[in-house]
Amino acid sequence: MTRAQIVAAARDSIAVGSKSFAAASKLFDPVTRERAWLLYAWCRRCDDIADGQDHGHGMTAVVDAPARVAELAAMTEAALRGEKTGDAAFDALALVAAEVDLPPQWPRDLVAGFALDAEEWRPRSTNDLYRYCYHVAGVVGCMMAVVMGVRPDDEETLDRACDLGIAFQLANIARDVAEDAAAGRCYLPVDWLVEMDVPPGEHMKPPYRRRLAVLARRLAAGAAGHEASARYGTPALPFRSAWAVLAAAGIYGAIGREVAAKGEHAWDHRVTTSRTAKLRFVARAGWQAARRERLYRPSVRDPALWTRPR
Repeated sequence: MTRAQIVAAARDSIAVGSKSFAAASKLFDPVTRERAWLLYAWCRRCDDIADGQDHGHGMTAVVDAPARVAELAAMTEAALRGEKTGDAAFDALALVAAEVDLPPQWPRDLVAGFALDAEEWRPRSTNDLYRYCYHVAGVVGCMMAVVMGVRPDDEETLDRACDLGIAFQLANIARDVAEDAAAGRCYLPVDWLVEMDVPPGEHMKPPYRRRLAVLARRLAAGAAGHEASARYGTPALPFRSAWAVLAAAGIYGAIGREVAAKGEHAWDHRVTTSRTAKLRFVARAGWQAARRERLYRPSVRDPALWTRPR
């Protein structure tokens, strides 16, 4: 496949897999937009292989999870070596990794996140939860930052980028508790469930919904804290990239806030953001991006926030 064909396949992948990210990506300049699509396509493909999904939909409990992760790990390593894999999404990784000099450890860290799921790993503590969020989303924030032009050694800005990925994942976990439970997964730390006196595997049962809502609000609060921190990294980005990041922060932040607001009814229907609301967030983000030097002046990152591994 030519580069143009790989980019087209990546564009189609994001259109099906994430309408929110697709909307935000339109705000990038053309070069950054294409590279964001390329990176997204690889992330989406890895997720689909690991979970037996189709563009993020229809997650099932797979019986050969370790073999699936081994397959995507081998193809990822081939892509990082610049080899053609015959899979458009992995060839997309090869392209973007070469074009932006992507540190190879970061794709490996993402694959390590899929390995945790394949091993049926469950978080016991808050630190375990955040470590998982780093592997499946925070590191994606770091990779996206480099795609937007951030230097791989700009640790302060990369910390903020990681914060945004973690915020997204915490919001997703809060929203998808029921969906995850149906697939035999639970990302609520064991310590949290013990604290709320919720028996293992029974958190979705009606008698525990109010207690579950307390934990969902805790997740949403964590998401909000990391989202707020991430905004202070936007002065380091070009205007259009900052606009896209702030739009995505608003859109995903609304999901976490809606889950918290709905309480025990948060899982009656899947929480989404309407098209009208997305347009409002995009407009607001444009205003924020134009004023980011004043709104988000450099400040010391909150030491209470979880910090990515170096």
